[in-house]
Amino acid sequence: MALTARVERAVGALAAEDWDRLAGPDDPFTSHAFLALLEESGSVGGRSGWTPLPLVIDDAAGRPAAALPAYLKQHSQGEYVFDHAWADAWQRAGGDYYPKLQISVPFTPASGPRLLCGDRPDLALPLLRAAEAVVDQNGLSSAHATFLVPEELPVFEEAGWLLRADLQFHWENRGYAGFDDFLGALSSAKRKNLRKERAAAQAGVEIVALTGSAIRPEHWDAFWVFYQDTGARKWGRPYLTRAAFDLIGQRMADKVLLVLALDQGEPVAGALNFIGRDTLYGRYWGAVVDKPFLHFELCYYQAIDAAIAMGLRRVEAGAQGQHKLARGYEPVQTWSAHYIADAGFRAAVADFLEREREGIAQGQLELAGHTPFRKG
Repeated sequence: MALTARVERAVGALAAEDWDRLAGPDDPFTSHAFLALLEESGSVGGRSGWTPLPLVIDDAAGRPAAALPAYLKQHSQGEYVFDHAWADAWQRAGGDYYPKLQISVPFTPASGPRLLCGDRPDLALPLLRAAEAVVDQNGLSSAHATFLVPEELPVFEEAGWLLRADLQFHWENRGYAGFDDFLGALSSAKRKNLRKERAAAQAGVEIVALTGSAIRPEHWDAFWVFYQDTGARKWGRPYLTRAAFDLIGQRMADKVLLVLALDQGEPVAGALNFIGRDTLYGRYWGAVVDKPFLHFELCYYQAIDAAIAMGLRRVEAGAQGQHKLARGYEPVQTWSAHYIADAGFRAAVADFLEREREGIAQGQLELAGHTPFRKG
């Protein structure tokens, strides 16, 4: 039977049980709850430059059998895989780089499934062909699938998409019994530094870790203030709306770990994490005080504590940040894949990516030699 792909107007237009059957339970960001609340809250859609455009392949009974979380993009903001130089080159050559097709979770530099096929892995390649057809038939410049899990890379390679590598810093749980057990794996000097940082950060504040119904509306009110401050300083305006946090609290509280620093009972800083099947994802942080090492404590050390307590395999603490290296987070390659419609520009990008990958691999090796772990 010939396969037919369709474009939906929003993830929220699809039944949650259909989408989640394809996405699986492991990744909180590709869940129907998360993607739909981005739409409902106005974080995507409207004038955000992220127009939801999920692609769906139906089975013979008309039931969704595979899907892509995709967006029509009018800019390159909120992606964390930087293609601004590509856009500039394309426009200098007289072309229109935007709009483009983005296959990703908005504002979320966390690797996860993008080819949502449930029990039909044979539909992964047709999904990519459908994405290519959307690009070609609508005169788009390109399609970009970002923060891919390694097991999906062969499908993108088979489809002929160009692969791009980058680096993040992740903490790996090597069966530690607790934070002190993790510290025992570090060199003496690094172990001493981390203990000093934690002591300084914790002095004069109470740190609480909340999840589920323990997160109350006033906690979201406080975190919104923190998030706005950090967002305004980092990228000009926060990506998520206030309504998004309310919806996260209503629909995903059990998938959230909110770490707050309290001064005389009042929140003064916080870090928001999402809980996956085997990974804790650090996403947002902010503070209304300037306290040494508090960022490291809430975002990195508390995340390690939580991951050990929950038996999780790793902590992904977001994009960039070589300062994570000294705190026990190790360099890990992340991957994206790119379909370039124009043959000439595709060749130029392919050459650039080959050279870039060599540099990334070398950088990973060099950074791995500077981890705080004991040698030998």
